[in-house]
Amino acid sequence: MKNAKPITPEMLAKFSAAYDANPVYKTLTVAVSKNDLAELACDVMQTTKDQFAFAIDLPTVGVTNQRASGRCWLFAGMNVLREIVAKKANADRIEISQNYIAFWDKFEKINYCLESIIDTANLPTSDRTVNWILGGLQDGGQWDMVVDLVKKYGVVPISVMPETQQSCNTRSVTQMVNMKLREYAVELRALVAEGKDPQPRKEEMLCEMYRVLCICFGKPVEKFDFEWIDKDKVYHADRGLTPKEFYDKYVGLDLDDYVSVINGPTADKPFGKSYTVDYLGNVVGGKIKYLNVPMDTLKKLVVDQLKSGEVVWFGSDCGKYGDRKGGVWDIDAFHYGELLGGLTFNLTKEQRLDYRDSAMNHAMVITGVNFGADGEPDRWKIENSWGDEAGNHGYFVASAKWFDEFTYQAVINRKFLSPELNAAYDADPIVLKPWDPMGSLA
Repeated sequence: MKNAKPITPEMLAKFSAAYDANPVYKTLTVAVSKNDLAELACDVMQTTKDQFAFAIDLPTVGVTNQRASGRCWLFAGMNVLREIVAKKANADRIEISQNYIAFWDKFEKINYCLESIIDTANLPTSDRTVNWILGGLQDGGQWDMVVDLVKKYGVVPISVMPETQQSCNTRSVTQMVNMKLREYAVELRALVAEGKDPQPRKEEMLCEMYRVLCICFGKPVEKFDFEWIDKDKVYHADRGLTPKEFYDKYVGLDLDDYVSVINGPTADKPFGKSYTVDYLGNVVGGKIKYLNVPMDTLKKLVVDQLKSGEVVWFGSDCGKYGDRKGGVWDIDAFHYGELLGGLTFNLTKEQRLDYRDSAMNHAMVITGVNFGADGEPDRWKIENSWGDEAGNHGYFVASAKWFDEFTYQAVINRKFLSPELNAAYDADPIVLKPWDPMGSLA
């Protein structure tokens, strides 16, 4: 760095004097030293306006718990689908196996990663795209990745493929898989450099990884019996189903009818255009595609879908201005600036995206909305996947301002889109770089 200036003793003396001059800073130091920052900053009286009362409040069959894993997007996806199963089965409680769909997600991501390594084998490892690919797998995903998995593998009830210790706590197995993938990368890049076909060796690698996933998560079922007790206490058994037959019979949703609508208000992403992200996906041959719209449009689409009686999968930044215990996301309820001696936080949504301060990192399900005196949404009801001990028995409320600032994606049935928006979605997408913030995984 040219002309960079170091911290000097004179600077330190000046900073120290400024701290000592205000006794409030010492009081704040005492408070913060033994208490959680978020709990201290939360204004409970401000959260009283975030009541759990909603003009539209769609009933659901209860919350789920992703535990120590990053599978929120899959939990949210399965939570959307199980509402249909519960209605068709006349059941109070239905849960679709997240472990089953997560197994196939991991396996497909391994293949996608190996193919990406082969595709970029002639580039140096210092290339940014190669470096991005070698970052390896993670639990996270996008709605379109849910669709690609379900269309290929179907779904099963949790009773026939329950959670395991490793599916609930994915850190160790993911670390081991990524270590091996980088070792595979050395082999595959060498084969390409020697002019040899890497595919036979890649198939052997996939066989090894399939074994690892079976050991950690269990071997996916191929046929099973669906047994349940309905609301009238009547026992049912539907025998010999495949996962795809189960989906067709008990869900039956045409997933191609749904599109990912995003709000990415950055200069490089004009509204009314469709986008995709290079080297992002799980199933080879699948798709990641978004339609970028203004926030008012996104909210109207969400409200229209809720009014029709259908919940909404959505992605947001859950790490900002939230009270996990109380189940509230509300910018105005958290006074971090005052607690830290008068700091201000003034980035716009566009700036937060451009400067890597925020991006989608969590997917949940919108199940309700309330309206203020002006007829506009003033709070949203959210079904989370952090278990029933978080929030209000697992449900959360988001203020209108928080929703506007930290919601980035919602999955909407195409019937609610105008002809112009449908045409814009169908157009050839603009390709974004792998590291674009809109490529972030929930």
